[in-house]
Amino acid sequence: MSKLYAIGELLIDFTPTKQNASLATVEQFTKNAGGAPANVAAVCAKLGQQAALITQVGQDAFGDFLIETLKKADVDTTYIVQTVKGETSLAFVSLTSDGGRDFLFYRRHAADLLYTKEQLPPNLLTDKDILHFCSVNLIESPMKYAHEALIEQAHQAGSLVSFDPNVRLPLWNDEKACRQTILEFLPKAHIVKLSEEELLFLTAIEDEETAVHSLFQGKVQVLIITRGAEGASLYTKKLHVEVPADKVHAIDTTGAGDAFIGALLAILLRKQITVINLIDFCKQQAIPLLTFANHYAGASTESHGAIASYLTKQELPFKDNMLF
Repeated sequence: MSKLYAIGELLIDFTPTKQNASLATVEQFTKNAGGAPANVAAVCAKLGQQAALITQVGQDAFGDFLIETLKKADVDTTYIVQTVKGETSLAFVSLTSDGGRDFLFYRRHAADLLYTKEQLPPNLLTDKDILHFCSVNLIESPMKYAHEALIEQAHQAGSLVSFDPNVRLPLWNDEKACRQTILEFLPKAHIVKLSEEELLFLTAIEDEETAVHSLFQGKVQVLIITRGAEGASLYTKKLHVEVPADKVHAIDTTGAGDAFIGALLAILLRKQITVINLIDFCKQQAIPLLTFANHYAGASTESHGAIASYLTKQELPFKDNMLF
């Protein structure tokens, strides 16, 4: 059976109990499991697909909580290591009345960044699997080189590779380093998902179609641009499909982008889409694929947290979707 392997950060999101307050004025926070790769793995697992996370957390109470949370979401935690050499990462998030967010990270001795390529399980991936990664753990660290090694393993095995940069500039020394690193890794992926803002950040090109086609380099086959409440577009070199989003009452957008790409990858896993048939599948199913991902991401914004807000396959209010 096809399986998603996500690599990268697993952390605690502290979200405020009240909206529309800055981090400086928030008085109480709620603890939630977070980290973009972990969120994506949780979405796939909740939608009935096999999913595992490869990372490292501290040998501390927060690390224990995160592993237990993923287990409850049916994510395979076999490849999550606990260490005393670093601490579980923390992120404090403030929410505005429209669900927007501001972040403050505590990652100076982050256990996930200490994960080395030597810790990777050998011969893990097959041509039926999907490898997913983001950019938060691509800062200069042992974990960056673990990403490089696992991506190379994916290429050797013929696995489909997905990249959602999920840009968090406060974690980088400067914008240039962030941009250069993302552009270095982007051609290694077959599927790339970007927000409108990230597309402009990476290309400095105002016209979306021109900007998108400038990124069709290396192994890139599909580029997806998300616009939040305005929907999303899917591009191949010869195709452009656009789908509007549902109207929802968003109270917390944390993890919504992860919900989108996770739902999309869950469909690819279910349909056993590979590097060989990805383009043909998108030609035939781009509209229902984007529609489902939009539905799922929109629903995730109607409750607090990331993993806690993700619906299981049985909870979906749009069960008649042809892809499921």
